[in-house]
Amino acid sequence: QVQLVESGGNLVQPGGSLRLSCAASGKGFSIDTMAWYRQAPGKQRELVATVTLSGTTNYADSVKGRFTISRDNAKNAVYLQMNNLKPDDTAAYYCKADVRSSDTGWIPRPYWGQGTQVTVSS
Repeated sequence: QVQLVESGGNLVQPGGSLRLSCAASGKGFSIDTMAWYRQAPGKQRELVATVTLSGTTNYADSVKGRFTISRDNAKNAVYLQMNNLKPDDTAAYYCKADVRSSDTGWIPRPYWGQGTQVTVSS
C-alpha cells in the first residue's frame, strides 16, 4: 500500500514564503504525474500545480510567478515552494500522485495525502 505524507504547512504573514513537501512510501511502485491541490473552507478542492515524470510543470493562473513545483524522483517526493503568499492562499494543501503498482494492475491510480494547513494572516 502506497502512502503520501505532506509536511511544511504553517501560519505565515502576507508576503511570506513556505515550502511544502510530500513523500510517497511503500514497496514496488512508480509514480507518473504528481500534483498539489488546495481546499479552502466552503470551497471546492482546486488544482494548484502539476509536474510530470519528465519535469513538465503547469500552474493555476492564481499562483503563476509565485509558486514553484518540483520533484525528486529518487525520493518519490514532490515539493511546492510558495512565495509572496496572500490571504487568499489560505487552505488545506493536498498532494496527489498517479501511482502504478501491482495493486493497481500497473495502471495509474490517484493517491492522496492527508493534507497540510497553510494560513496566511497578519
